[in-house]
Amino acid sequence: MQTNLDTKRLLCPMPVIRLGEAIAQVEKGDTIRITATDPGVLHDIPAWCKVHGHKVLEIDEKTDEIVLMVEKIG
Repeated sequence: MQTNLDTKRLLCPMPVIRLGEAIAQVEKGDTIRITATDPGVLHDIPAWCKVHGHKVLEIDEKTDEIVLMVEKIG
């Protein structure tokens, strides 16, 4: 199952906090599609996933937003 998480216009650390809240609500193997505008997510979300044992499947930098796909592993 995929969950969409809109963190556009939120600045660090809010996208990571929202991801943490969302990942607690999904099952192992589910994915979360995060849409953000803060370029800090390019570093913050992969670092958070590494610490918490989840996997970044994809990062797509568009002109006006960044889309990340995260899989819940643990």
